[in-house]
Amino acid sequence: MTTSLKIDRRAFLQGLGGVALALPVLDAMGAAVTEQAPRRFCAIYTANGMSLPRSENRIDEWSWFPSAERDGEFVFGKSTEPLSAFRKQLSFMGGLYHPSGLKSDPHTCSDMWLTGAPLYNPTRAVYNSAGLDQVVAQHTKQYCRQPSLVLSIDAGTGFLSRTGTISYSLEGRPIPAENNPRRVFNRLFRGDRASLQSQRDGLQRRIKLVDAVAASAQSLDQQLGKSDRERMDQYLTSLDEVESRLIASERWIDIPLKEQDYSHLNLDATSEGEPAEYYRAMFDLIALAFDADITRSVAFMLNREDGMGISDTFPLKLGLAKTHHNLSHATDKDGQMDFAKYDLFLSQQLAHFFERLDGYQDRNGSVLDNTIVLFGSGASTTHTNRNLPTLIAGGANMGLAHGTYWRNGETRMSNMYLSILRSLEIGQESFSDSTSTLSDSIFKRA
Repeated sequence: MTTSLKIDRRAFLQGLGGVALALPVLDAMGAAVTEQAPRRFCAIYTANGMSLPRSENRIDEWSWFPSAERDGEFVFGKSTEPLSAFRKQLSFMGGLYHPSGLKSDPHTCSDMWLTGAPLYNPTRAVYNSAGLDQVVAQHTKQYCRQPSLVLSIDAGTGFLSRTGTISYSLEGRPIPAENNPRRVFNRLFRGDRASLQSQRDGLQRRIKLVDAVAASAQSLDQQLGKSDRERMDQYLTSLDEVESRLIASERWIDIPLKEQDYSHLNLDATSEGEPAEYYRAMFDLIALAFDADITRSVAFMLNREDGMGISDTFPLKLGLAKTHHNLSHATDKDGQMDFAKYDLFLSQQLAHFFERLDGYQDRNGSVLDNTIVLFGSGASTTHTNRNLPTLIAGGANMGLAHGTYWRNGETRMSNMYLSILRSLEIGQESFSDSTSTLSDSIFKRA
C-alpha cells in the first residue's frame, strides 16, 4: 500500500550540532519542483576593454559594440561575428558603469567589476565588497557539490589594482583562482574513481589539516605588523575557501556523478601554450561542471589588467603586432585593427563555450537556457570607466528576452546585477550601490 506524501520544496534535514542541509529534489515535492532545472551564473572577464575604433580611422565595422542596424536588428561587428549563431540567445548592454569606478584608479576596474566596490581606503584592511558570483554561490551551494568555481589565466589573487581573480568573498576578500585544466578536472570529476571509504578518509584528513593550519595561522596573525596581517588575511580567506569545498565534497560523496563523455577534453593545455587550446579546455570544463550540476556559480578571468600575466603576450602568439595592453592604447588604424582582431579571437572562444552549453540538455531545455552568462570588461577603451563593454547570454528559461542591443543612457552596473539576481530567484532587495532593477530591458521577470 502506498501513501500520498507531499514534501515542501524548502524542506531541510536536521543533522548533528543543529546543522541543516537542504533536501535534494524529490518526486514527492511535486512536478512543479522536479521539473525545475538548475539556475546557474557564469561571469567571464577580459581586461583592457574592447576595441571601439576612432571614427577617423573608418573601421566602424570592427567596433565591439554594434555600430549599425538592418531591418530593425543590430548588425554584429566583425570582431563579434562568431557569436551571430546565438543572436536570439544574447544581448549587448550599453551605457553601464560603476559610480566608484569613475573616481578610482582605472586599474582597479577588475577588482570592482563583480562588486561595484566602494573607493579604496588605505586605512581599511578590506576595501572591497561581495562579488556577484559569491552571492549566487551563497544561495545555490546547498544544491551542488562545489559552492563555486573560481578560475583565472594566472591563478592566485594577484594584488590590489592588478588582481589575479575577479571573485570576492561575502566579506570582500579576494578568492584565489585556479588556472590548470588538469587540477580543475581532478577537483571536479576525479573523486568517483576511488572507493567511497577511501575518499571519505582522505577528505577527513584534509579537513583536519586545514583546520590545524588555520588555527596556527590565526595565532601567528596576532603577532604580525599591518602589512603582514593583510597578507595573512588573504591566506586565511584561501583556507576558508578550501575548507568549504572539502566540506561540500563530503556531503555529496555517496551520490554518483552524472555519466559524461570526457574524451574531448585537452587536460594538457597550458597558459604557456596555444591560447585557443587553453581557453577551450577551460570552457569545456566549465560546461561539463554545469551539465553535471557540480556547481552553479563560476567566475573566469581571461586576462589581467595593465600588461600583467602570461595572456598579455597572447596577441603576439596570434601574429598580431603588440601585446594586449599595448594594443588597448592604440589610436592609429593598424593598431586598432589588431586590437579588434584580438576581440575576434575572444569571440571565437566564447562561441565555442556557448555551443557547448547549448549542446548539453537539462530536463526543460539546454544548459545555456538555464544559465546566465555575463561577459565583459571593467573598462571600455584606454582605461575609461564608462560604457563598459557587456554581453549577456542565455537564461531563456529565466525570462531573459534576447536579440537586442540595449542601452538607456548611463546605467549603474549594479542595477543590472540586481536584475540578474532576481532572474535567478535570489530575492535580495539590493546589490552594492544599486538603486533598482533594469526597467524595459532584457530582464522581463526582474
